[in-house]
Amino acid sequence: MSQIEKTVAALRDALREAVSEVKEFRGDTTVVIAKERLLEALRLLKDAPGLEYNFLTTLTAIDDWPAEPRFSVIYQLYSMKHNVRLRLKALTPGDDPVMPTATGVYPNANWHEREVYDMFGITFTGHPDLRRILMPADWGGHPLRKDYPLGYEEVQFSFNWHEIDNKKPYAKA
Repeated sequence: MSQIEKTVAALRDALREAVSEVKEFRGDTTVVIAKERLLEALRLLKDAPGLEYNFLTTLTAIDDWPAEPRFSVIYQLYSMKHNVRLRLKALTPGDDPVMPTATGVYPNANWHEREVYDMFGITFTGHPDLRRILMPADWGGHPLRKDYPLGYEEVQFSFNWHEIDNKKPYAKA
């Protein structure tokens, strides 16, 4: 039995119905888990003997708008002892995107969760310092949401360069 098979079996034994799906694609395994049991799953993966997923490599999100649940929060975990990677995925709705913070299990989740909050607007309950990290504090909206309005700047070509050049804010002499 491979390390990934042991991991999935341990998750299914401990969390039963909270594990809704296990997908494998091109050698990567993704376990979809109920967000209510996410912290329990993370603690199990980190602390259980034989698993030891001791490093949270990435935490990010995906916006599946207009589908519901709208957001998928992705946790990429790595076991240094076993040299194995695992992806956990938890879903949250678009009308109230809230997840529990993972900072108590993986302290480096602090910065990742702040970035997800800033770019997607997903709130992490219990986070020690949840505020914007990339955008200015007074910025309106969350730029990585699929319904965020796109900016537009006309591309400069040889036929319209005078027109574009006149609109550019050059320094005044």
